[in-house]
Amino acid sequence: MSWTYQHKEFTEDMIPEGAIGFIYQMDVILDGQCKSYIGKKNFFADVKTKLSKKALPTDKRKKAYKRVRKTVYQNYYSSNETLKAAHKAGVQIKRTILKICYSKTELSYQEVKHQFMCEVLEKDFWLNANILGRFYKQK
Repeated sequence: MSWTYQHKEFTEDMIPEGAIGFIYQMDVILDGQCKSYIGKKNFFADVKTKLSKKALPTDKRKKAYKRVRKTVYQNYYSSNETLKAAHKAGVQIKRTILKICYSKTELSYQEVKHQFMCEVLEKDFWLNANILGRFYKQK
């Protein structure tokens, strides 16, 4: 299932200029119960790619690679192990973009803000186990 934003299918050409990532919510039905997860994801990643033999610099001290910007969000199904396993098992997962962010600081802040507002550590239907690795669900 593809990403949705404001009740419409989200495509790469809809990424606003200057945007770096987004806050998302994923919903899945597991054992007859709806479970949800809130997280953040970057739109792009700078990936190292090897230069071709023709493009290699003659000076061996120079880099033999270049950085290429790739979109990386399309096939993302969270860092949560339960969601990853559900996706591998073919379970339908609804992926919703909640907010588009324009800086790393905003991305981190909005993720934490949404997680606290939704009380992800207090309610059982949330799959989030911690917030920022500092706040955890009580067991």
